[in-house]
Amino acid sequence: MNILVLNCGSSSLKYQLIDGETENVLAKGLCERIGIDGRLKHEPEGKDKFVSEDPLPDHTAAVKAVIDALLDADHGVIKSMSEISAVGHRVVHGGELFSSSVIITDEVKKAIDKCSELAPLHNPANLIGINACEKLMPGVPQVGVFDTAFHQTMPEKAYLYAIPYKYYEKYKIRKYGFHGTSHKYVSQVCADMMDTPIEELKIITCHLGNGGSICAVRNGVSVDTSMGFTPLDGIAMGTRSGSVDPAVVLFLMQKENLSPSEMDSILNKESGVLGLSGVSSDFRDIENAENEGNERAAVALDTFAYRVAKTIGEYVSTMKGVDAIVFTAGLGENGGITRQVVCDYLRYLGIHIDSYKNSLRGQAIEITTKQSRVQVFVIPTNEELMIARDTKELVFK
Repeated sequence: MNILVLNCGSSSLKYQLIDGETENVLAKGLCERIGIDGRLKHEPEGKDKFVSEDPLPDHTAAVKAVIDALLDADHGVIKSMSEISAVGHRVVHGGELFSSSVIITDEVKKAIDKCSELAPLHNPANLIGINACEKLMPGVPQVGVFDTAFHQTMPEKAYLYAIPYKYYEKYKIRKYGFHGTSHKYVSQVCADMMDTPIEELKIITCHLGNGGSICAVRNGVSVDTSMGFTPLDGIAMGTRSGSVDPAVVLFLMQKENLSPSEMDSILNKESGVLGLSGVSSDFRDIENAENEGNERAAVALDTFAYRVAKTIGEYVSTMKGVDAIVFTAGLGENGGITRQVVCDYLRYLGIHIDSYKNSLRGQAIEITTKQSRVQVFVIPTNEELMIARDTKELVFK
């Protein structure tokens, strides 16, 4: 059984075709510049990469281009549409309506649309991808896997904001959290690597990329996470501010005569380590600048590591201990220097990093010494595989 995993953005579509039995990736790729001109980058297993510049006027055309690439005589990996058993979709926001992955029905689509006001840049695109698949692949089961679902186990004390309760009742303003599929996957892999049931562990997972979030996983479920009502909250990120005194926003809007959309752009696109360093949102560029003596670059990196360590410390406190810490995503998987700086803050927990293991890349590995009282792991995330597993479980149970 082959499962097609789709992640639709506003002008892009990432995909993987995964063998549901072996979990091997048969092909993967990216459709970009949808609605502008169009480009398909297709990577079939065991064959040469393929790039197409054919127009992609909408997501339906993009899904068709993906199917055509998978079926192509030269660079395809299947011979007929019947070899695609199900489709798994990444859906960003499920609000309070979804606490787990679900088979997509008309009612589910209405619910996804209802959550669009909470994720206006993502849910509409996710829904377009679902409708495109229905049109091109009638009868093929589809599953929605929600970024927010894993965090629906958070208790009220973790997800409620201290604002008038009527706004939660009226608008559902609360912490939702994101990157849930990633946090769920790496926490499960961590438990496997520790050879301990996840129900017996306290794990803190750090998804650190251009966007970043940290999650407290106790006994296999999320009990707190750093992103909030939107992905803007929490630690500093590539271009996002992370947590900031709300009064700062009001002060700047008044002083600079900024509209809500202008303020939103500053917080989401001009802040984070980009805003602090003035160099880049890419941590590699900032590290290079620091090595060349750029003081603002050094401050940006120090601020980032400090906030990551501080958030980990908060979760150690609220979980009353921790057994393991996991680093994942682009920076988490590849940023050995950042991992070391963060863990230096956490030496009070009895953490001792093995410098050689911390320098390795591209593999799931424990990077602490035998003397360390808390184990620290680097685990490459695999959200597509998690989506495929959920899809298989729902469709073929």
